[in-house]
Amino acid sequence: MQFDVTVFPKDLNTAAQLAKTIEEMGFHGMWTAETAHNPFLPLTHAASATEHIRLGTAIAVAFPRSPMVTAQIAWDLTAQSQGRFILGLGTQVKAHITKRFSTAWTKPVPRMREYVQSLRAIWRSWQTGEPLRFRGEHYRFTLMTPFFNPGPIEHPDIPIFVAAVGPSMCRLVGEVCDGMHVHSFHTVRYLQEVTLPAIREGAKKGGRNADNIQLSCAIFVVTGRNSEEMQNSAIATKSQIAFYASTPSYAPVMQLHGWDDIQAKLSQMAREGQWSEMWQEVTDEMLETIAVVAPPDELPYKVKERYEGILSRVGYYLPYEPQDEQLSYVWQAAAKAFEA
Repeated sequence: MQFDVTVFPKDLNTAAQLAKTIEEMGFHGMWTAETAHNPFLPLTHAASATEHIRLGTAIAVAFPRSPMVTAQIAWDLTAQSQGRFILGLGTQVKAHITKRFSTAWTKPVPRMREYVQSLRAIWRSWQTGEPLRFRGEHYRFTLMTPFFNPGPIEHPDIPIFVAAVGPSMCRLVGEVCDGMHVHSFHTVRYLQEVTLPAIREGAKKGGRNADNIQLSCAIFVVTGRNSEEMQNSAIATKSQIAFYASTPSYAPVMQLHGWDDIQAKLSQMAREGQWSEMWQEVTDEMLETIAVVAPPDELPYKVKERYEGILSRVGYYLPYEPQDEQLSYVWQAAAKAFEA
């Protein structure tokens, strides 16, 4: 099990130093997310400042970008980092795809399957010089002239991770992907009873070994050096859990544990805009089932105990702020426990 850090750099001029610090602390990888800023740009700074940590997106939104655009970005980042880049993709939900990105929405699972397959076809054409001939329902790529071919690189087998929650997307991960970004809103029971069986089913369909598919997750944690910090952390994490629990996409996790009534109440509160009050509906049982709760020095060992044999790469769903005294202590304790 390896420990990674997810960052949200607001200033590209600080991204290189941030990545260097993460590597020097002994962490194994650095992920960026597509939220308020582009997820790829910080990684080119990180690649130039580091030597051995893995660098990846968790996640980049796939569908607003042509696979050709994504293929080129991933190819260049892989070449720059000497094979340390992991391409992490996600579908996003329909409202964001159609209203925020002004892109057509189609069934996400078959579209993502073609997205991954077309990426590999493009990369194969660049690496081997074979004609580009990908024809699918959603994507068609049949033109690649020498002028636009970047040519072969030393590490052409770029890992593709896809974010998944429901069994259909998990089966797709097993069928065609190298790894999966597990959403922070999950339980071990959901992973064992829904996620992993679906991945194995997909791997069997694709003639692949499910054991070779890595699972990565920035997990919800509750931690603090004293009772006040623990209480504040618990409220913040309950607020995050309440937000996701109110969303239909994550209802299967709630249903599996018999939390349907709570899910319905949270959904109603969300519709009424009662965001600041929703955390109070998250019980301590829910909190301890979804999040790992422990003081900073014990936290990484509880994470290992809970996820050993399930997750290949873990991290905390916490901001990485080396200048923050409380958070700095939490990250230092994690780095010591997961010493590279």
